Amino acid sequence: MSRAQRLAMVEPPSPATPSLRRQCQLLGISRSSLYYQRRELLPEDLALMRLIDEQYLRTPIYDSRRMTVHLNRLGHRVNRKRVPRLMRQMGLHAVYPRPRTSLPGK
Repeated sequence: MSRAQRLAMVEPPSPATPSLRRQCQLLGISRSSLYYQRRELLPEDLALMRLIDEQYLRTPIYDSRRMTVHLNRLGHRVNRKRVPRLMRQMGLHAVYPRPRTSLPGK
């Protein structure tokens, strides 16, 4: 059963139902996930994501560090932690040989 389905099973507290704490414990989810509300993407993030996507299509070998340098050169003041977060949200990662690729498989 997915996490979203388990979250949907939690009922508001009443005398007939167990407490929220107990329901979460039984379903194996954290109580903080009940109260979490996803925030909308900021317009600045969307603009950065567009720039990241354009550069990624040109050079898929750019990792988050190199992409940060690229965005800073374009004049966008970007934190080094923001770019990996945006790339993760977009499902992008650098395309290059990973370590130990020349070793034969078992």
